[in-house]
This record gives sequence, structure tokens and C-alpha cells, in this order.
Amino acid sequence: MSIALLLTSPVLMTQKPSSITSPHRGFGSSSSSHLLQVSCITKNPARNNNVRCNNFRPIKEVNNQITHTIPQEKLEIFKSMENWAETTLLPYLKPVEDSWQPQDFLPAPETDDAFYDQIREIRERTKEIPDDYFVVLVGDMITEEALPTYQTTLNTLDGVKDETGGSLSPWAVWIRAWTAEENRHGDLLNKYLYLCGRVDMRHVERTIQYLIGSGMDSKFENNPYNGFIYTSFQERATFISHGNTARLATTYGDTTLAKICGTIAADEKRHETAYTKIVEKLFELDPDGTVQALASMMKKRITMPAHLMHDGRDDELFDHYAAVAQRIGVYTAADYAGILEFLLGRWKVGSLGLGLSGEGRRAQEYLCTLPQRIKRLEERANDRVKRMSKGSVSFSWVFGRDVEL
Repeated sequence: MSIALLLTSPVLMTQKPSSITSPHRGFGSSSSSHLLQVSCITKNPARNNNVRCNNFRPIKEVNNQITHTIPQEKLEIFKSMENWAETTLLPYLKPVEDSWQPQDFLPAPETDDAFYDQIREIRERTKEIPDDYFVVLVGDMITEEALPTYQTTLNTLDGVKDETGGSLSPWAVWIRAWTAEENRHGDLLNKYLYLCGRVDMRHVERTIQYLIGSGMDSKFENNPYNGFIYTSFQERATFISHGNTARLATTYGDTTLAKICGTIAADEKRHETAYTKIVEKLFELDPDGTVQALASMMKKRITMPAHLMHDGRDDELFDHYAAVAQRIGVYTAADYAGILEFLLGRWKVGSLGLGLSGEGRRAQEYLCTLPQRIKRLEERANDRVKRMSKGSVSFSWVFGRDVEL
């Protein structure tokens, strides 16, 4: 799912996320009694002190989480959308027999001589690709490999979750089949990275295990409005990221890797279209509630699902990985603003008129001015960065070699 990049603009991270407004209290409320603490990430103190615990604890923990904020009348909207989901959403899934599989891009193991020859070709093609590219590609792959977390998180959404693990509701069918399609992405990237010999697979695998064990801080609040807004952003970000890794792979002369990344990007684009269709339908049925949910998610900041990644060594691993991705142009702060601008246009947020409450109008005004505000902050941040030495960081994924941030 995935993209491995920070969906939150780095220039906005200087703002302190101290509190958010409860959706039950309204978008514009300022009363302190109406504020809820935003969930925050903490490093497991036992890990910091090198103390072994008898009971397992994730290496990063999410505290002060908010749950079940959607009122019952809003849940009825998703029940009423089931026929729509059956006829409009599910056709975005591809039949298994028509789908690509990882093996389509990899050496065939049943042919000994050809198999080893093809592995040597992969290693020859990738031997001159710089470490910074592999840091970003590994980060993208790790994000894809944490798919169990994403399916789990979607199944926390009230009104659309898979209640049994095999439910035939269109929402449940979508979640399972979307997961099955996404599962191929991490499989393929993982195998290609293993075969190329350019990365330390044991440290990569440890990072995956740590990440799945830590989960994610989605800020969905079990609210499907929030969940589908987030996935619309995230899938577009993934499309951009994989598209850029494909472009760079072409530049470095590995056309097979370029095709792999481009194929994954095409999947992400199709999934983006599906998720944006859901939110588009919500704007049609409930423009006031949807615009407030979108503003709430933007105020909380949309971050990538892999922001809890850790390799057992680097507490700031995700930030370092995102910094490298920004520097080589795979995913940047400008992309974040561009995604927001694209979605606001796609959902015609600026044209919402009748049906908005006072809180809805305030949310609309906030959203329509946000992309330009992000761009101005980004320009100032870029100017500051140019005047500072960014330095480099050792990445365990590339055998501890230093990579410029």
C-alpha cells in the first residue's frame, strides 16, 4: 500500500500537534473541554534502557488513541452505499487470472542454467546503482511488506469492516481483494532486492518485523470517513513514489526494475481511483460531514503508514529515509501539497455550496487555502535547508554505509 514516504510535509512538522477538535463538537470549536489529545509515538522505554522485559512490547508505541467517533446516523450512510459499492467499487478489482504475478518479472527457478545466468544479469545491472536509491527502494518495500497492519486497520473501521473474516458484504470483499492485490508488491520487491545482493536482507527483515509489531498511528478513530480520505491520499502518494523509482531505475539502466516499479505504480493508481470514488460519493451524500472529516484529517496531518519503522538501531529511521527520498526526488514536500490540491479539485471542495453548516464552511475555507500555505512554508523551509549542512546517516539496510540526507 504503501509508499514509503512521509505524507506529512516536513515544513509542517514544526507545528506542535497538541490537540484536535472532536468531530462530535464541531470543526471550529475552541473550547478546551472539546479538545482531544492527539495520539503520539513513544519509544519503548525498556528498549532505551537496554532492559529486557518478560512480556513483549513493540519497539515503538502509540499512546492516547481516540476510538469510535462516528455517530450511528453516519454509519447508516455506509449501509446505504452497499449496492453502490457492489456495482461501482468492486469493478476496480482485477480477476486473479488476469493479474500479473511476481514470478512474471523474476528468474524461473526450474531452469538451472538460465536461472543462475539471470541472477548474474540482475547483479550486473544493479552493481552501479547508488546506495541512496536502494535506501528509498528498501523503504518502499518495507512499507509494502507491512500489509498485515493495513488490512487490520481497515477492519477497525465501523460500518465497513469484515465482521467474520469471510463476509460477503461488498466492503469486506473489497478489503480482502485489495489486500490480495497489494500483497504482490512487497513480494516482488523483496525478491528482487534479495537477488540483486545490494542490501543487507537480515536488517531489512528485522525492520519489517519491528514495523508490523508496532502497527501504525492512523488517526482513523474507527471512522470510515477518515479511513477512506487517508487511503485516497496514501494511494496517490504511492503511485507518485513508485513512478519516480521507475524513472530513476531507467536512468540507472535497469529496465527490468523500472518495469517492476512502473507496474506497481499502475496498481496504486487504480486503487487511488477506487478510494477517491468512495470519498466522491460521500461528498454527494453528506457534503457537510465529509468536508469536516477532510479538514480534521488535514489538521491532524496525514502520515505514511510506515512512520513507526525501526531497525533496532536508528530511532529516526523513517525521518532519515524520508529525507533521502526527498533529496533524490522520489517523494517530496511539494508532492504532498500537490496531492492535496489534486484531491480538492477531484472532489470539487471549492464548489460546495448548499448543505454546508457554519462549521462545514469554515472547514471548506481552511482546506481551499491550505495548499498555498503549505507551498509557502515549503519554500521557506527549503531556503533554510540550503543554508544548513544536512550531513549523512549510516543505514543498516546498505551494510551500515553512510548515505547523504
